[in-house]
Amino acid sequence: MASTMMHHLCQFGTRLTTVGVPSVQHSLKTLMISSVRCTSTYKAAVLQEFGEDLQIQDMKRKKLKNGQVRVAVHSCGVNASDLLMMENKYDQTLNPPFVPGFEICGEVLEVDERVKTMATGSRVIGISKETLGGFAEECIISEQDLWTVDHAVGFDSGAALTDTYATALIGLHRRAEIHEDSTVLITAAAGGLGLSAVDLAANVYKAKVIGVCGTEDKADLVRQKGAWAALKYNKKHIIAKVNEVTNGKGVDIIFDAVGGDIFSDCLPCVAHEGRVIVAGFASRVIPHIETSLLLPKAVSVIGLSLTHYRDADNSVYRQAVEDIIDMHEMGLIRPHISAHFKLEESKLAFSFMKERMSTGKVLLKIR
Repeated sequence: MASTMMHHLCQFGTRLTTVGVPSVQHSLKTLMISSVRCTSTYKAAVLQEFGEDLQIQDMKRKKLKNGQVRVAVHSCGVNASDLLMMENKYDQTLNPPFVPGFEICGEVLEVDERVKTMATGSRVIGISKETLGGFAEECIISEQDLWTVDHAVGFDSGAALTDTYATALIGLHRRAEIHEDSTVLITAAAGGLGLSAVDLAANVYKAKVIGVCGTEDKADLVRQKGAWAALKYNKKHIIAKVNEVTNGKGVDIIFDAVGGDIFSDCLPCVAHEGRVIVAGFASRVIPHIETSLLLPKAVSVIGLSLTHYRDADNSVYRQAVEDIIDMHEMGLIRPHISAHFKLEESKLAFSFMKERMSTGKVLLKIR
């Protein structure tokens, strides 16, 4: 009943928008939100056992606790860490059943009375790595993990911004001190984290970027995003390109989102007193490093985790996301979304990523 009502209201709202009736539109939006709040259940993609496919189920709505917000999820990012969680390979200990998904954009349905920074109807971006729940029509998130955004920010862009761009910003700006004259080598440059780093380094800081990725098609995308050069992975070619671009000095910054052998192969490309940012490793490991590769050049290897900034330095965590939102609203950065899937198509979304067909971000469009 509620879904049918929503459908008719949305159609009616479209007609009103055409003729322009602001007061009626506002009343309509309030009515639409109220109709959603009346329902006692919502659909979610649930993991019952590790290694299994997600199952679409009706979930009972829970009461809000201190400082919590109920959000109608419109779009949710699909990340490699979601897959690791579902396979019981993630750093965080999880107990099925649970609803994956932590990077969402939607509208506030309800707030706990102690929430002061947002109200019903606010458009919000959220990162909920503690409670997850994003692969659902609605989820509950702590106020401290939400940011209000202008309604001009699209739901898809909002769900593709926070995790990767904020991670890249802290790594490049706060830890590596990137500037206009910097040269930056970025691995997995067509992936979600890598392409965010390319976008920031090239288009915000105007640094000279060399991107490394898996195929020539992906290299072309990285060049379109602003990289000075982009090439398919090959150790000899990478070293040759770095020497060409830097006149043999090496790059100031390596932003590595892969690890494993690629980390070792790229390490000789760093300049004297260069910085190596390690973040979001697909391989999950840094290989054994000979001190002879680090000491002569006084190289700094810097680990980075956005989740740990949330706990250890919350003001930096929140400011990084706010800065990313501001950059997006100013048109300085733009997340690349390679595919959308419906909530019921979560298996296809993960297959798309496993087969390395994705570039940038993959999203579930839920509403």
